Amino acid sequence: MSTTAEVVVYAATSAGVCAAVAAADAGADVLLLEPGRHVGGMTSGGLGYTDVGDVRVLGGPAARFRRDVAEHYGVPVGRYAGPEPRVAEAIFGRWLEHPRIRLVTDTAVRSARLRDGRIVEVGTGDGRTFTGGVFVDASYEGDLLALAGVPYAVGREDRASYGERWAGRQELLPGRHTMPPFVSPFRDDPAGQREGPVLPQLRTGPLAPVGTGDGGVMAYGYRVCLTTDADRIPFSRRDGYDEAHWELGRRLFHHWRRQGFEPAAGALLGLEPNLPNGKCDGNSLGPFSLNVLDGSAWEYPDADPVRREELRLRHLHHTQDLLWFLSHDPDVPAGVRRELRRWGLPADEFPDTGHLPHQLYVREARRMRGEYVLTEHDLLGAPPQHDVVALGSYHLDVREVQRTWRWVPEHPRPVAMVFTEGYLSVPVPPYPIPYRALVPRYADCLNLLVPVCVSASHVAFSSIRMEVQYQMLGHAAGLAAALALRDGRPVQSVDIGLLQRHLRDAGQVLGL
Repeated sequence: MSTTAEVVVYAATSAGVCAAVAAADAGADVLLLEPGRHVGGMTSGGLGYTDVGDVRVLGGPAARFRRDVAEHYGVPVGRYAGPEPRVAEAIFGRWLEHPRIRLVTDTAVRSARLRDGRIVEVGTGDGRTFTGGVFVDASYEGDLLALAGVPYAVGREDRASYGERWAGRQELLPGRHTMPPFVSPFRDDPAGQREGPVLPQLRTGPLAPVGTGDGGVMAYGYRVCLTTDADRIPFSRRDGYDEAHWELGRRLFHHWRRQGFEPAAGALLGLEPNLPNGKCDGNSLGPFSLNVLDGSAWEYPDADPVRREELRLRHLHHTQDLLWFLSHDPDVPAGVRRELRRWGLPADEFPDTGHLPHQLYVREARRMRGEYVLTEHDLLGAPPQHDVVALGSYHLDVREVQRTWRWVPEHPRPVAMVFTEGYLSVPVPPYPIPYRALVPRYADCLNLLVPVCVSASHVAFSSIRMEVQYQMLGHAAGLAAALALRDGRPVQSVDIGLLQRHLRDAGQVLGL
């Protein structure tokens, strides 16, 4: 027997929560299906330090969330960059205490049945089914849109695809997140002169030409919440920790030592008390970090559930082992080890997942090919959009895509060196996000909205992918779902003027 609702939202990310609340507030009966056991996605899953851009664009649920955070801590709005993870989840949990919302956890969708261009039913691996009138895919992976047969893209396009300057494989340039020169990739040859087996943590595939689309996906990782409190959980050596896996890190520290440089521990993990109660949101900083750069992210979006779990565990183990390596390995500078040992995992965060976050930071996965594809031109030039439903403002922010190696011509013979490639940061003005980027093409599906894996190029998505944008786009999607249901229209035919009027009434900012 199937469970039925008027609006079915898949994934209780921050976008999914906001979509469910918006649809319910508009009078729809809502089912919120969450594949895991927690709500809030990355907002409650480790990404405490919220990337905002221009605060003037924040409206609707993004502004409400900031107000709720301030009220919880008794501080002015914006005093903290974000809440503690458990507080974020509690706030979203309160939002979902709505008579029209039913939250169902441990519900990973594995199938979708369509009739006459509409999704009529989704199913799980254990035989449960859920039917609805309009569906919202708020997952980071875009699993429902893929199951529905909606076309999508994964990874970097060629520069010629949309005429984008910043598309495709990037040049190998110096920078904070790149490896310094003369770090050898070869396991048995630290001088980098005799080719042989390469070290772990490198992607060994050939480099595509600069500007070429190679399908590369920016790195994933876990954003760890850390504390110096007396009751912290010390970093521990995991069963299965592999000393050889960290040789690349040792070579990096040896190189810096030869150059007379010793990094601060905070420059490796972002050890600043940027969250309330002295906690910090550990980020991926520098050339050797919480990011996994061996190409795992390239495989993840289209991987089956079993393989995805293997890749997730690879990232989790990397996180655990990096924290141990930086705090205990004798080749790590003593000052770094000393500082790291002052920190640990908070005893009051993530108790059911070993005090490590429950959410892998999937920075990008699938991207729908919808009614309108946003590109870098829409962000850098910020042209008006008649169907604007939210504003974005964060810079183009492509994190590292791969760590690889190549031969470099040096006298008297070439030397193999490790390179980190893909990082990109380009400022943008506040820009409008059109409703058309949230809906499939009319011929592909008539009752699906997608506020996370929106229709955008890889470059444009690197700005849109911030949690505050997801909250506002989720709100727009949930409201549009309720309007489409009420008027009996395909989602592509929703009355845009009416949708915008409702969004403004809810505090959404549609123009500056």
